[in-house]
Amino acid sequence: MTHHPISRRALTAALAAAALAAPLAMAEPAAAAGPKVVCTSAKKGLADKLTKDITAALRGRAGKTGIAFSDPASKTTCTYDADRQFDSASVFKPIVLGTLLWDAEQHKRSLTAREKTLAKKMITESDNDSTTALRNQLTTARITTFVKTAGMTRTVPNQTWGTTQITARDEQKLLALFTNRNKLLNDKSRAYALDLMNKVIASQRWGTPAGAPQGTKVYVKNGWLQRSKDGLWRVHSIGAFTTGGRTYTMSVLTDGNRTWQGGIDTIQAVARAIHRDVNPAVRHGKLILPPAHPQEVMPPQA
Repeated sequence: MTHHPISRRALTAALAAAALAAPLAMAEPAAAAGPKVVCTSAKKGLADKLTKDITAALRGRAGKTGIAFSDPASKTTCTYDADRQFDSASVFKPIVLGTLLWDAEQHKRSLTAREKTLAKKMITESDNDSTTALRNQLTTARITTFVKTAGMTRTVPNQTWGTTQITARDEQKLLALFTNRNKLLNDKSRAYALDLMNKVIASQRWGTPAGAPQGTKVYVKNGWLQRSKDGLWRVHSIGAFTTGGRTYTMSVLTDGNRTWQGGIDTIQAVARAIHRDVNPAVRHGKLILPPAHPQEVMPPQA
């Protein structure tokens, strides 16, 4: 084999090129960090406890999760990827309810008997036909106006309502309208919405209620959807909870679950951690357990 020595000129050129390339290589950005649990609280030690326990509840879970929690009494909030958009599934239904009540107030009228029947079936039984009937009456455009007025900036209503885009942070804004006095919904409308969410049938009271102290008044709405485009499950639960003289709210949305149960397990792990941490006095008391076999018809999808 014949060896060909490198000329001094070629060697100098090679070293110069390497020197120029080095700063560029060093300038490559590091891989973006994933979402983190962020909690704040006026109660000493609570934010750190929630951060640690929610993080532990999420460890090893498949897919994506969006979380938002608020307890105004202790000025406590937690978020985790709270602005990520998810297909709504049946969590679209409280948005329809909010729009219906707001629209009726705008027109200075009461709900009709037909509207009350549809709203009850939509929320308490998660009836899809009732949802579609109310959506068609209100129109997607009117629902879009409501969510914008409510400040739900990343919620995008879709004519195929099961694929409306929602976020955990925006769901908290909707729950805040139902649980706090505001300019969009009067006290009668808010009480009506909460009453329906309190009367959801037993087989659909899983999710965020898991781990709530016995005696808690629970207002919940869940939803799930397996998309044909990827075969993965979107499983969600939003809820408000009145206990110990205060009301707090929680929204947990999941996507990318290989099974329906996987999404439920993620939601309930997070819910148990939150309920336990914000109710330390009943840590060892009897807790609400969700039904073993929740049932719900899947909403329309594209």
